[in-house]
Amino acid sequence: MTAVDDRPTAPAAAPRRRPNPVLALLRNSWRQLTSMRTALVLLFLLAVAAIPGSVLPQRGVNPEDVRDFFTAHPDLAPLLDRAGAFEAFSSVWFSAIYLLLFTSLIGCLTPRLRDHVRALRARPPGVPRRLERLPQHAVVPAPAGGAAAVAEALRRRRWRVVVRGDEVSAEKGYLKETGNLIFHTSMMLVLVGVALGSWYGWHGNRLLVAGADQVFCNTRQQYAEAKLGPRVDDNLPRFCLQLDDFEARFLPTGQPVSYNARVSVDSGGGPARPAEFSVNSPLRLDGANVYLLGHGYAPVIRYTDRFGRSQTSAVPFIGTGDVGLTSEGLAAFPDANVDPDTGERNPDLQVAFSGLYLPTAPQEPPFVRSEHPTEENPLLGLVAYRGNLGLDAGIPGSVYQLDQRQVSNGRLTEIGAKQLRMGESWTLDDGTKVEFLGTRPFITLSVRHDPGTTLLLVSSIGLVLGLMGSLFVRRRRVFARVLPARSGAPGSGSPTGGSSLVEVAGLPRTEHPGFVAEFAQLVAAIGDAGRSGDAGTDPGTPAGAREGAQ
Repeated sequence: MTAVDDRPTAPAAAPRRRPNPVLALLRNSWRQLTSMRTALVLLFLLAVAAIPGSVLPQRGVNPEDVRDFFTAHPDLAPLLDRAGAFEAFSSVWFSAIYLLLFTSLIGCLTPRLRDHVRALRARPPGVPRRLERLPQHAVVPAPAGGAAAVAEALRRRRWRVVVRGDEVSAEKGYLKETGNLIFHTSMMLVLVGVALGSWYGWHGNRLLVAGADQVFCNTRQQYAEAKLGPRVDDNLPRFCLQLDDFEARFLPTGQPVSYNARVSVDSGGGPARPAEFSVNSPLRLDGANVYLLGHGYAPVIRYTDRFGRSQTSAVPFIGTGDVGLTSEGLAAFPDANVDPDTGERNPDLQVAFSGLYLPTAPQEPPFVRSEHPTEENPLLGLVAYRGNLGLDAGIPGSVYQLDQRQVSNGRLTEIGAKQLRMGESWTLDDGTKVEFLGTRPFITLSVRHDPGTTLLLVSSIGLVLGLMGSLFVRRRRVFARVLPARSGAPGSGSPTGGSSLVEVAGLPRTEHPGFVAEFAQLVAAIGDAGRSGDAGTDPGTPAGAREGAQ
């Protein structure tokens, strides 16, 4: 007969559920991305990615330099262009690093902020059993109020205090973590401010000559170069500027002291109003700020062609970079020598004058460099050219320099040179005449709108304040226990004459060289309160008082 095992069998263990590999990969990737180490690596990569934008010319800043780079490096430039090197700060790879850093900072800050808020709301921990084991330790006479008096002494020194019977726990230095969080939050807001300025900001540069015939209105077509954010359309704020006067003061050495421009502003809401601005004080308008970058002179040249028709042009001459403001420019008259009877224009009879302007010419030749930027002895040197200027070919070129290709291929011919003072004229070989009537000042402007400026300012202040709190504030804790009467300090074996004592210990949470002095001052304050409360008693030297090792 077969025996039957009627013992109850253990239930079969439930099969372990294997984690989803996709979810595990996503969870681990998120942990890696939101770690502080990854944030530091991304910050370093962002700095490296900004190097091409600083070394190579950028289309949004100086498109002429980009064209020159293509001319100088015809093989390398197309490769860099496909990689986005000439628009580095709006390229895909820079934007990817930027967004990853932003995401990493958010992921780092969110749990730390939650933990810090929880720590701020929590009470200081309880008093350890063996206070003498802490780095700082002392025993002093207890004040009359006992633990409440010790707690009050700590509160007066801005410690967070909690009293549990005869024990006092105090903590200080939460501003360290607060400053750390403010610093990293401000860094994140800096990224937000830069993004706002990149998306919704715009800027343009313009050269403005004085005079009612040189009014500048805020349209994209009137800028020499302009950069609009991807979220900005062509409907820019409406205003017009007219340069009325410009005042510049210089040292005897030629170094500038101050620039001040007086303009008339027409915002479309009434008559034009006068305004002034300088280098460090921009003109603030509704929706844009106008910055003064520099100034120069625009010689006024009048040319009378062979048919007696006169054309006058105020031509800005650009400084060559010396202290005396020596300037070069080009006065072109492509519509000169048009037959008034037929209205036909002969392109081979176009005229241009390449010039060198000296605000203060030397008394003796050579007249190649100005001695001072003010107009004390102005002199204009002109070189006349006649022929086809090449303006009808549709090839972009500089309005401040002559196209030397037209000279080299024989389409433009040099017909003479002359140096003119103000009011003098020069008659060319064909009977036409050019006159130097005087000069007008001009200024170079940068018109900008950046909606992230205020956020960047607040974030920068937060960076400094947060860094100061993070570097100079230290976390530390102090514990106190009021000992019963006639009890000695632990381990001392010395009676105290019947007076109550308070055992105090301190613990710096981080390396803090100044904590020894701070703890000594705190113990002295508690001891003074205790001795003043013991009328007629002399407890003598506190038993067991000592300073622990750092």
